[in-house]
Amino acid sequence: MNKALRDPDEMLTYIHSRILDEQLYYIVIDEVQLMSEFVDVLNSLLHIKNAEIYVTGSNSRFLASDIATEFRGRDYQIRIHPLSFAEYYAATELDKETAWKEYYTYGGMPQILSFQTNAEKMRYLHNLFQTAYLSDILERYRLKNGMELNTLLRIIASSIGSPCNPSRIADTFKTVERLPVSSQTLSRYLDALSDAFLISKAERYDVKGRKYIGTLSKYYFEDVGIRNAVIGFRQQEESHLMENIIYNELRIRGYQVDVGNVELRQRNEDGKTVRNRLEVDFIANQGNLRLYIQSALSIPDREKMAQESRSLNAINDSFRKVIIVRDDIQPWYNEQGILILGLMDFLLDENMIQS
Repeated sequence: MNKALRDPDEMLTYIHSRILDEQLYYIVIDEVQLMSEFVDVLNSLLHIKNAEIYVTGSNSRFLASDIATEFRGRDYQIRIHPLSFAEYYAATELDKETAWKEYYTYGGMPQILSFQTNAEKMRYLHNLFQTAYLSDILERYRLKNGMELNTLLRIIASSIGSPCNPSRIADTFKTVERLPVSSQTLSRYLDALSDAFLISKAERYDVKGRKYIGTLSKYYFEDVGIRNAVIGFRQQEESHLMENIIYNELRIRGYQVDVGNVELRQRNEDGKTVRNRLEVDFIANQGNLRLYIQSALSIPDREKMAQESRSLNAINDSFRKVIIVRDDIQPWYNEQGILILGLMDFLLDENMIQS
């Protein structure tokens, strides 16, 4: 943004000077948060009847909650995600396997494609995390203890796919980190991290009871490269990163994604009915379409197939059930009608999961 136009009065004067008739005008302002009092400016521009206004914004001064509060339904938000794997792969000259390893290590921030060496990519992601995320969040929410926020992120990054809540994380702080932090404080931190689009929360949904379970949730990183930078590129378990990437891919495609729970009742050796709660990795909803999805690194034998299918088989409705495996396989259906789909097919062809 031009320095002179960062002044709100200068900006309004300039815009009004360019609107000369009743034709439709388009007002495009990039990085609007660089202008002081930008909310007042945008509200003033809404009174121009023959203009459509498009703005981009980022960092701690322009978060999702700000938009909802300040514009109260008078806006239409276009959410920009990091590159999907398909976009990343199309922008490189790498084979699929090499591109996948690069992607689950360094993520999909577009600028990552401009760096040649691993050291450059790691340095970029570390600096991005420290400045564009961590520092901005501390500033935006006036948080004094950066160490607590950093520790929280490391805990989440180390436990992708594990159910948690503020109380459970508080116990980890106390026993492992030797830091007494209240669950209320951690809940506030988690909301701040979600509002800054650093992490995303997947609620737990009871499939048979058709209700949300407000106990434990899962948190995934919006970009796995940032996740890896948080913990110094350690703990690179492909299965957990694959799960995070599948979650992100579903959200990029416009699905509302929850974590599923389904109750299975069985009789034990004594003839007593035992209730077991089984987990479905993802319940993906889009309008009247629903998908139940399991993520599995591999299914080498019938025993593993039975394990991965168990929760899906316990669901009695007619919506599609899918197991996505890391192996490069031909799509096929097992005896229970579950679609077994290779990861590359899922990531590179969004129609495969619905065909």
